[in-house]
Amino acid sequence: MSKIITIPFGYLLGFLYRFTNNYGLALILFAILVKIILMPITAKSKKSSMKMSRMSPRLQEIQNKYANDKQKQSEAIQALYKEEGVSMTGGCLWSLIPLLILIPLFQVVRQPLVYMLHVSAEDTATIINIIKEAAPSYFGGNAYYDEMIAARHIPEFVEAIKEAVPTISQHALNGINFDFLRINLGIIPSFSGFVFDWAHIGSFLIPILSAGSQVFSLFMMNKVNNSLITNEKGLQDKDTAQKSQVAQTNKVMMWMMPIMSLWFGFTVPVALSLYWLVQGLITTAADVYLTKKYRKIYDAEDAERLKKAMELEAIEAEKERQRAARRAANPDGITENTSKKKLQKQMQHAEEAAKAAAAREYAAKKGIPEDSEDSKPDAMSGIPSRPYCKGRNYDPNRYGRHTTEE
Repeated sequence: MSKIITIPFGYLLGFLYRFTNNYGLALILFAILVKIILMPITAKSKKSSMKMSRMSPRLQEIQNKYANDKQKQSEAIQALYKEEGVSMTGGCLWSLIPLLILIPLFQVVRQPLVYMLHVSAEDTATIINIIKEAAPSYFGGNAYYDEMIAARHIPEFVEAIKEAVPTISQHALNGINFDFLRINLGIIPSFSGFVFDWAHIGSFLIPILSAGSQVFSLFMMNKVNNSLITNEKGLQDKDTAQKSQVAQTNKVMMWMMPIMSLWFGFTVPVALSLYWLVQGLITTAADVYLTKKYRKIYDAEDAERLKKAMELEAIEAEKERQRAARRAANPDGITENTSKKKLQKQMQHAEEAAKAAAAREYAAKKGIPEDSEDSKPDAMSGIPSRPYCKGRNYDPNRYGRHTTEE
């Protein structure tokens, strides 16, 4: 799969070298073109990372709310991702693709015989062996970059190489001139045999600048990402930005990555440090551009979110004002229960009270004492003197309540 990347980019770097006749300038143009080619992927990665940064406060709120229930926490996070239109794996994927592409590009830079001069792997090994046997002092202990050393010294061993590899092209026999601003980009910086001249100083300066560009790039990215973190109202949340896990990780990365870059710069040829330096500067410029581009979109979303939040606050404030007015008008809190059950109960009590009043009025008219059996309302009719009546055909002797002597 790597050859799908290395072969076309190898032809591109080779073309740029022939076009400029300067390896350093060709490498700078190569880094710029690679970044332009990867710009669509970089843009998607940046857009996704900005979305993630903006969601940090709400993610943290969910994690705190469901700290003891991982199932609900996962469901709430998925719902938030769906609401914001963010894929839970898309952000990582778009960030990973440029890295997967950039790693094979280092092969293009460190293997110029294969990818720039288009010499086969077998013939490349033959060329390296010829030069090693003739001048072993040209090579160091790390065989990983032998091609870069051999490509520089091919013109010194043309006859021996032509004899061993008859099919080699004249273009390959010209080798590659790694001089750039009087700095040999094909050497690995070393304190051994250091001479205080521009060639050696420059070979040390490029890795240092590469590490410095990493510090500057990460600092700018962290500053921009922190400014993107907003709460549910669309307002910048500085507290979450400083305390979030992403912010803590970025602080560590801001120093760890430059240290790794510095170490990297003193273990590889200067050409790779130059490529890394240019990539870092272009990445920073692209990040600033993409941030401005997408920030306009997200600022509009934040403005809409803030507008809705203010409308909800205004509605709630009006409701509270009305509640306060009712409390002021009724400080004792006495309210009339108007629920359906309460109304039914009140009606039932009213009916019972009306029946009792009617019974007392009837007893008073008939002269029946209030404590007599006839004055007590019956459970069925409520009329003291007719406890079992159901209609006009009432017979008081039917049930034996009033018996007659035989």
